[in-house]
Amino acid sequence: MKATGFISLWTLVSLPCGPLAIPAEREDVVKHAIKLHRGKGAVITQRKQWVMESCRKLSGLLHQKNVVLNKLKNAIRAVEKDAGLSDEEKLFQVHTFEIFQKELNESENSVFQAIHGLQRALQGDYKDVVNMKESSRQRLEALREAAIKEEMEYVELLAAEKHQVEALKNMQHQNKSLSMLDEILEDVRKAADRLEEEIEEHAFDDNKSVRGVNFEAVLRVEEDEANSKRNASKREVEDDLGLSMLIDSQNNQYILTKPRDSTIPRADHHFIKDIVTIGMLSLPCGWLCTTIGLPTMFGYIICGVLLGPSGLNSIKSIVQVETLGEFGVFFTLFLVGLEFSPERLRKVWKISLQGPCYMTVLMIAFGLLWGHLLQIRPTQSVFISTCLSLSSTPLVSRFLAGSVRGDKEGDIDYSSVLLGMLVMQDVQLGLFIAVMPTLIQAGVSTYSSIFKEILRILILIGQILFSLAAAFLLCLVIKTYLIGPYYRKLHTESKGNKEILILGITAFTFLMLTITELLDVSMELGCFLAGALISSQGHMVTEEIMCCIEPIRDFLAIIFFASIGLHVFPTFVIYELTVLLFLTLSVVIMKFVLAVLVLSLILPKTSQYIKWIVSAGLAQVSEFSFVLGSRARRAGIISREVYLLILSVTTLSLLLAPALWRAAIMKCVPRPERRSST
Repeated sequence: MKATGFISLWTLVSLPCGPLAIPAEREDVVKHAIKLHRGKGAVITQRKQWVMESCRKLSGLLHQKNVVLNKLKNAIRAVEKDAGLSDEEKLFQVHTFEIFQKELNESENSVFQAIHGLQRALQGDYKDVVNMKESSRQRLEALREAAIKEEMEYVELLAAEKHQVEALKNMQHQNKSLSMLDEILEDVRKAADRLEEEIEEHAFDDNKSVRGVNFEAVLRVEEDEANSKRNASKREVEDDLGLSMLIDSQNNQYILTKPRDSTIPRADHHFIKDIVTIGMLSLPCGWLCTTIGLPTMFGYIICGVLLGPSGLNSIKSIVQVETLGEFGVFFTLFLVGLEFSPERLRKVWKISLQGPCYMTVLMIAFGLLWGHLLQIRPTQSVFISTCLSLSSTPLVSRFLAGSVRGDKEGDIDYSSVLLGMLVMQDVQLGLFIAVMPTLIQAGVSTYSSIFKEILRILILIGQILFSLAAAFLLCLVIKTYLIGPYYRKLHTESKGNKEILILGITAFTFLMLTITELLDVSMELGCFLAGALISSQGHMVTEEIMCCIEPIRDFLAIIFFASIGLHVFPTFVIYELTVLLFLTLSVVIMKFVLAVLVLSLILPKTSQYIKWIVSAGLAQVSEFSFVLGSRARRAGIISREVYLLILSVTTLSLLLAPALWRAAIMKCVPRPERRSST
């Protein structure tokens, strides 16, 4: 670009551009700017003439804007002095004038912002992608702030319109006498206005200046295209009881959680349809698995696969479905604890505590060894090993459902050992989630700070152990003084009415869940402890409560296993079937061998035969690896490829688990007990 062309162009952009230019003039300005930039098709005289004419027009627009502002100020003073107007009418007119003033000032400010943006672009390097990205980010922030200001102006206009309507109503009421019904309705209207003002939270205004809050552009999608065409105005959209969906630039989808007007009931129809669809499709899928001899839970997982992103992609509220499925885990562990009496827990507590700890340490050691050979970062190796060391409590609970627990006197029940170790693994899961932020920091730390990170991990382990001790001490107090009177009161009040009994047991379970969550241990442990405490009241109590809670558990477990299927991707498994089968068999065999080795060391000699059954129950990967893997992927601990490998290995190990379990049962369990166990 020549020097004269650059000076002429910069003379133009250094003056504020009026937003009121017509489209034809804008097109001419663009054409001239392109010619000046290229240095072609325009002589110096034409350039000077074009710049002078453009500057004359812009100066006229600025002068016109100042004249309009003075007129608005005079109009505001005149309205305030007019005694013939009511207070509501004055407020409306003054509000309208002030909004127009803001509009003019904001238009002028946007011009200067555009000039500064162009100046930064001219000073930048077109080869520097980072600089261009920063400029784009600044423009995006400016657009977001402009959108927020425009939204606030629109809200102010709505408020001004409301004031005008109230002023007209007051004038009408003064000119005519009201009937008794009209007076009642007027009082109701005023009370309704006060109610709306009281319950309105102003969440937008309260949070827009909070630290950590970002403004983002989103798309609002109506339930269907026809519906959005019918709702042409803002009022019609607000009156619509359906729910819109918001989609951000990262393709995350959001739905309404709390409406502005809480007096009108609303329902998430997408979520309702998802639950109905899962319930209908789970029946034939579970039926098919029962016919071919597989556990029904695999039918429910297949249902999730068919309806999820890798299938028909008909599930819209994935997060809500997974949240509801978590209650299936809670009630499953409650029933596990209900069958797990404190006497049985007292008999195997040492094995339950030592076994999972030894297995986790050995898994991490093998993981670090293989990671060193394959040149994998230690942080990633520790995470993957810990993830794979966990086993599925809901799956094994299904295996043990209805099995006979009649062991010989002095022997240890394999189901007690297995469930105790699984519950301890759930505690380890809570510990690992608590340690994960430190693990993330360790991944980016230097060797000089490794000692601090190890010290922090040891402090966290101490906190978890203290929380566990506090939880068990609280359970001892509840068992000794509270659980007996509480259940007798429930039993007395619930005669002829099972709702009170179900509600009381559920409330107690959620109370224990909340306590363990506040103590920073897993919520699943709280559900298990709630069941164990209630089981201390005797066999009759256990049978009564189980009959009430089992149907609830079964339905929620269907949702839980279907939510697992939403994260299973058959196409990926098919593409990498050889690698995944090798990895899955390696993990299953390693876990089985390590479990046999550990149990051989800690089990009494009279109970050594159960190590094969317990090891078979532990030789799969927990479904909670989905949760841990997703968190680690977001935190950058593992890559997308490793995350998909973890998901696939977990799924295949769960599919292999029934075959391994049946083989162990047939080998080690006597025939009368074998039939009930399988």
